[in-house]
This record gives sequence, structure tokens and C-alpha cells, in this order.
Amino acid sequence: MTRSRTTIAALAAALAGTLALAAGAQAVSYPPPAKPETIAKPKGPFKTHSVCKKGCDFKTIQAAVNAAKAGDTIKVSKGTYPGLVSIKGSGKRYLKLIGDPKNPENVKLDGSKTKAGSGVTINGAASVTVNGFSARGYKANGFFVVNTTGYTLTNLSAKFDGVYGVYAFNSVGGTMSHSVAAWNNDSGFYIGETPPQVKPQRSIVSNVTSYGNVLGFSGTNMRYVTITKSKWFNNGLGIVPNALDSEKYAPPEDNVITDNDIFFNNWDYFQGAPFKLRAGATGDVAYPVGTGILLFGGRRATITKNRIFGNYLIGVGAIQQLLLKQQDAKDLVGNAVHDNVFGNAGKNTNGRDLFYDGSGTDNCFGPNTGVQVTVPASGAAMNPCPFTGTNTFDAAAQGEAVNWTITDPTHEAFWVKNPQAAVAGVTPFERWTKAIGTK
Repeated sequence: MTRSRTTIAALAAALAGTLALAAGAQAVSYPPPAKPETIAKPKGPFKTHSVCKKGCDFKTIQAAVNAAKAGDTIKVSKGTYPGLVSIKGSGKRYLKLIGDPKNPENVKLDGSKTKAGSGVTINGAASVTVNGFSARGYKANGFFVVNTTGYTLTNLSAKFDGVYGVYAFNSVGGTMSHSVAAWNNDSGFYIGETPPQVKPQRSIVSNVTSYGNVLGFSGTNMRYVTITKSKWFNNGLGIVPNALDSEKYAPPEDNVITDNDIFFNNWDYFQGAPFKLRAGATGDVAYPVGTGILLFGGRRATITKNRIFGNYLIGVGAIQQLLLKQQDAKDLVGNAVHDNVFGNAGKNTNGRDLFYDGSGTDNCFGPNTGVQVTVPASGAAMNPCPFTGTNTFDAAAQGEAVNWTITDPTHEAFWVKNPQAAVAGVTPFERWTKAIGTK
């Protein structure tokens, strides 16, 4: 049925409040945003410093960082290193922090005894590389980049951390690659508050694996990001670009999600998790568990050539950011969802393949393969690509989608659980167990 504007607004307020908490930054003390700057590459000469328990230049990573000059390399031997690592300021630009790229689990950053902070924090140090580490048990994030340009985060493992696994904020032109994030209390990977740029530098997320997180990937007001060749499965939700007032530069713009496997994102973490649920997950309104990709506002996102299957609520959804204070940033504009493959040839169908509330302009859907169920069912709002003009708003569809998040105390009432075929190397789960959570 069609809902009144008053009802839609009330539902939207609840939804917006919930997804605002998804940004997570409010719960942890972080460095204040500053202008990211590209700083000239140092000329050298450069040194290589060693870190190990005995017989190296330093016994702690932080001591080596403190001694290093711009452009130096720090090699860290196999072992467990408790505490925090801070790489801060232009004097540490182009630093290379190298552990074991072939097996990051051999070089473990241990946050179990820290009261706050992230495993590695890069703040205002341009073009820093962190390669070959695992981070476990930090109250904030595994690896955190802020106020910088040109970062490289590769061959990392971030598990059981308090907010994000691998996180970049207010930064420009970085890379996250060949890494794993699991069992983190918000999202496995995150890029947010990307400053608008006249000559954009893209940030690349490639060849990563994200599972067992509340969100596989979250990006509040992210910009110029390409997410590709990665696997997003067994999270509460897969990939969630979103526009929020809690960070600068709304809305998300000019992002590309292509050639990913996005499947089995049906983990109902409310029924058990290896962490204490944070406020964002335990408020009156929940994230819509069972979703592959959700656009919550945003402009010019391209979602193409992905394989999207086995998500019990929706495969790909797009909804207006209903109550964003920045009125000119709340609408969906110029987003394109095409040439994706849904349902794994009928072996792993989604509850609903496509959802779109019809808001905004220039948004298009299709052609796609394997689409069986859409909301609205008529598909009238989903103009095929390319399309220019005003889309056909559907208030009933919008109301239905908001209902998925606020009228279901079980978080599963709107799921459509079709039989799921096995997928090589991945066992789908809806409930966490200690056995699952040790992997």
C-alpha cells in the first residue's frame, strides 16, 4: 500500500539514525581531519631498519618508526608485537613498513592489552606502505589511514577488531589489496569522507576478502573509489556506500563496484557474535541484514559485472537518503546497475534481486542476467541503461524497504530463503559459532 508522507518521514528518521551509526567514527576518538597533501618524494640516501626480539636494530616497531627518516624501510621479523604503531607527519612520508607479505599471520600486531587505538595509524604521512601484517584485538581498527595521500595497504589481515579492519578517512588516492578482514565490529574495509578533487585520484580496493563483519565494506561520503576482483560473503551486509551528515563531503560520488563476488550476506549477528555489539547494531533500528549491495543516496555509482547471489533480502538496492540535512545531496543521481549476474544460474537465488525506490534522476538498471524478483514488481522505476531524465518514484516501494529495517525484531522476517547450492571454499552461515569464528 502507499504510505503517507508523515509515515515515510518517521520511518526514514529511524533509518537515517541507524545508518548514521554505521559510520562508527563517533564511538572512537580519532585524529581530527586535516587537508591531505601530496608531498615531494624524499631524495635519500635511505636506510633499512630491522625489528625482532633479539639481534636486530630495534625490539619494537614504534622505536624503528621513531628513528626512521622519510623514504626508509623497516623490516619486521616473524613474531607477536603488542601495542600501537603510529606513523605521523611529513617526516615519515614514503616510509615502507614490511612484515611477511607471503604470510601476514607470521607478523602479528596484538591489541589485546591496549585500552584504545588502532594497530597501525598513518596520519599525515604521504605515500606510506604497510605490507605483510596481521592485526588482532584492537579497540579501534586494525589499520587506519587519515589525512594523507597515496597510501598502500597490502597483504594484511585484520580480524576481531573493535570498529574497522582496514580503514581510510579523509585521504586521497590509496590502495587496499590482497588482504583479509573478518569478525570486525563494523566493516571489514572502509573508505570515507573523500575530499572532492578537480583532478580526481582514484582509490583502489582489489583482491580482498571480507567475511564475518557487520558490513563487508562501508563508505560514508566516499568518492572516486573502485572496488574490484574481491569476495564479500557471510557478512550482515556486503557493500554499503552511503551519504551521512556525520562526515564531510556528502554524498558518495563516482564510485565503481565491478567484477566482485557478493554472496551469502545473511549473517544475523544479533543472534550471536564474537564481539559485543556496538550501539550502531543494537539500536531500535537495525541494518537490513541479508543485503548484497545497498546504495543509501549517492551519485554516479556504477555497479557492473558482479556476481550477486544467495542474499536473502536483496541483491542490489538503492534508496534515497531521506533525511540528509544537505538537501541537494540526498537524491540518487546518475547511478547505473548493469551487466551483473544474479542468482548463480538459479542455484543461489537472492530473496529479491533488485530494489529501487524510483527517487532521483538519471538512474538506470539493466541489462542484467538472472533477475527474477524486483521491488517494485512491475520494474517501472528501473529504466534500462543508459537513461537520462526523472525516474519514476514509488512511495510504496520506499515504504516497504524502510519497513524491512524497523518493523522486524527478528531481523529475518522479510528474508526469502531459497535452497542454496554449495560454493567452493565457502560454507554459508546465518548464525555464528565459536568454531566458525576461529577461521
